[in-house]
Amino acid sequence: MITQLVDAMVSLTALMEEESERLVRTPYIPELGEIANAKLRLAGRIEAEVARLKRENPEDWLETLDADSRETLSDASQALRDASIVNSRILSRQIELSSEIMAAIAAEAQRLTGSRSTTYSACGGLSGIDAPAPISVNARL
Repeated sequence: MITQLVDAMVSLTALMEEESERLVRTPYIPELGEIANAKLRLAGRIEAEVARLKRENPEDWLETLDADSRETLSDASQALRDASIVNSRILSRQIELSSEIMAAIAAEAQRLTGSRSTTYSACGGLSGIDAPAPISVNARL
């Protein structure tokens, strides 16, 4: 009854653990987009399975599970939660580092190009505006 749900949860857990391990070793993974798409597909599959179980058992489908199935689902849920927490922290840190690097690059480019402009305000005063420096990023590292 819940085999497909548990399989999807175990697969998503394994994928997140693999992604986390690889991101800890190196910040750049060429297949990161493919991993993200696979995670989305598995999450969609989990959602579809839960919806199917709710449709087939309009009352609480969890109550209809036997003890072994309930324990299997509980273990898979806990493993998925733990992997999700670790994966989320690592990805958040990677995004934060990327933002910091881009801000540093933009600040240095702005310093080098001197792209600061001055304009008159409504009251006649001058105010400085830091125009963003043009930055080009080569997607192939």
